[in-house]
Amino acid sequence: MPAHRTACDFDSKTVLLAALAGAIVTIWLLVSQTSMTIARQKAEVDLALILAVDCSHSVSRSEFHLQMVGLARAFASEEIIAAIEENIIAVMLVQWSGSDDQIVSVPWRVVSSAASAVALADEISAVPRQSLGKTSISAAIDFAVSQLNASPFIARRQVIDISADGVNNHGEATKFAHQRAIAAGITINGLTILNDVPNLDEYFEKFITGGPGSFVIRADSYEAYAEAIKLKLLREIKGQPVS
Repeated sequence: MPAHRTACDFDSKTVLLAALAGAIVTIWLLVSQTSMTIARQKAEVDLALILAVDCSHSVSRSEFHLQMVGLARAFASEEIIAAIEENIIAVMLVQWSGSDDQIVSVPWRVVSSAASAVALADEISAVPRQSLGKTSISAAIDFAVSQLNASPFIARRQVIDISADGVNNHGEATKFAHQRAIAAGITINGLTILNDVPNLDEYFEKFITGGPGSFVIRADSYEAYAEAIKLKLLREIKGQPVS
C-alpha cells in the first residue's frame, strides 16, 4: 500500500527548507560583508604602476646605473611632481632577467605629493643591482600581473612599464603572457633602448605592448633613457599623450 504523508511530514520538510534558505542568506551576508571590508581596506589610487627594469646579461653595470638615475631624476622633476599632485599613484620597482629572476626592489609606494615623489626618487637611486640572467619579458609580465592582482589598491588604471634593450630569449613566448595581461584589463607599455637591437620598438609594438592606451617610447641609447622615461611616466600618470 502507498505510504500516506502526514501533516507532520510536510511541516518537517518546510522547516528544513526554511533552515536551508536561512543558511544561504547568512552565508551571502557574510561574503558580502567580507568583500565590503576588503574593499574598504584597499586604498584608492588613479594609477597602479609597475616599473619593470631589464637587468639581463646585455645590461652592463653602468647601464643599470643609468636606468636608476634616470628614474630617480624623473620622479624628482617638476613635471612629474605636478602630474602626481593631480593623480595619486602607487608604484613598484621590479628588476627582471630570466624566467625565474624577478625581484621587487622597491615595494608598493603611494606617491601623491612632492615629498613622497622625492622620497621615492631617493629610494630608487640607492637600489643595488639584484638580478642578472637571460631575457624573459614573458616572465616579467606574468610576475607584474601577479603583483598587481595582489596589490592593496583599487586602481582606476593598472599599467606595467617594461624597459628593455633586447627581445625575449628565455621562457614562454611573450604572446601568452601578453594575452593574459590584456584579458585582465592591464595595460603594457614599453620603453625600448636601442643598444643591441635596432628595431626593438617595432618588436615591442607587435609582441609586447597592449591594452587601453598602450604605447612604446624609444630611447636611442642608455644616455637617452632619462629623458625617455620621464616622457613615458608623464604620459602614464596623466593617462594621455604628452607633446
